Amino acid sequence: MSSEELRNSVKGLMDQARSDLAELVSYRSVADPEQQPPEECKKAADWIVGKFRELGFDDIATSETSDGSHCIHGSAAGPEGAPTVLLYCHYDVQPPLGEDIWRTPVWELVEGDDGRWYGRGSADCKGNVIMHLTALRALKEVDGSFPVNVKLIVEGSEEQGTGGLEDFVPENVDLLRADAISVVDTGNAELGLPTLTTSLRGMTSIDVTIEALDSAMHSGMFGGPAPDPVAGLTAILASLHDADGNTTVDGLDNSGTWSGEEYEADQFRRDAHVLDGVDLVGSGSVADMLWARYDATVVGIDIPPVVGSASAIQASARARVSLRIPPGGTGQEAQDALINHLESRVPWNLRFSADRVASGDPFTGSLSGPAFDSLKAGLEEAYGREMATIGQGGSIPLCNVFQETYPEAEIMLYGVEEPKCLIHAPNESVDPSEIENIALGEALFLKNFGG
Repeated sequence: MSSEELRNSVKGLMDQARSDLAELVSYRSVADPEQQPPEECKKAADWIVGKFRELGFDDIATSETSDGSHCIHGSAAGPEGAPTVLLYCHYDVQPPLGEDIWRTPVWELVEGDDGRWYGRGSADCKGNVIMHLTALRALKEVDGSFPVNVKLIVEGSEEQGTGGLEDFVPENVDLLRADAISVVDTGNAELGLPTLTTSLRGMTSIDVTIEALDSAMHSGMFGGPAPDPVAGLTAILASLHDADGNTTVDGLDNSGTWSGEEYEADQFRRDAHVLDGVDLVGSGSVADMLWARYDATVVGIDIPPVVGSASAIQASARARVSLRIPPGGTGQEAQDALINHLESRVPWNLRFSADRVASGDPFTGSLSGPAFDSLKAGLEEAYGREMATIGQGGSIPLCNVFQETYPEAEIMLYGVEEPKCLIHAPNESVDPSEIENIALGEALFLKNFGG
């Protein structure tokens, strides 16, 4: 098969890609029964099973995982002696976060004036499901078969972070064993720039509680000598950053630097929707701060809201602190350091307690090897540009499970989710050119790797 034949085939399949994505987006597959009916996830899973069965995945099936969600797995044989590639994606999505904020219907694929396709999951990660289908259809259409053995694993609860597939993988080692694993749930550094994500920060989180009184007390009658736990909590939280905004946790070296693709500050400001006049923080480059250093964030705090508050000293206050961990650190080490740091700064002998919520190690993907070289060549040919390598500030614990379970496999992260997609936010969208180009790049990757 020629590369031009594959390119033409992918292009000719884009109408079907749009139609399929519209159908898949229509399923409200939020993997939380308190937000959407479980039947919506089942409909999405059944739809995917049917589409891949049409492609020759005769053994495709669903299995319930430890968190009650259902993963999809199946395989299609290539030539005898060919390597095996495992393709990953997920079909569950984030909740809408307020349907009234969306400019288009949440569960309907709508083409905007800018040519992008809008709808929840259009990029993360249903757009990647459709990308896999398009790449494999093109290979079948041009050559009648696949150049490698293809395995598929589609997760049903990735956005909930409840670990169902992380438990499933080590319990089904041979089912998913492969020479290369494509974790397709990331994206390009910018629209039209082929990008491989080579590292992920880990993440740990804790709930910190500060207690001072048996009961909330009148601030006029008792304020002064009575300690304010809210003030104590904010004091210890403030110690997590220095005057420049660098995260400063005792015992953690936060001087790492990033050696891959840079992330221009102006571009980051636009991507992160930073308000005009507001400074970026930290003493390193944007890439250093995002991909090579620790970052502490207060993601939730329990104190009375302004509306409805009373003139009272609170009895206690609580906050959830998340700490992102660069490659080189570990979740357990970082969590211990975070707790010790905060506890050592509690003023006035206030009572301190910390509950450990979650912990995951950072990840470093493949940077060389036959699969890496084949994917790089495929993406560069598809886009006509040199491939970039970036890190990602987010965490995908499954990658560490894959690495521990299959230490010889090459693990590579890519996908259609570039910054303009606004994944996890209202008005999520995907640029159809990314589905087309990544699908061509993946088809070429499988062709190159098989050859």
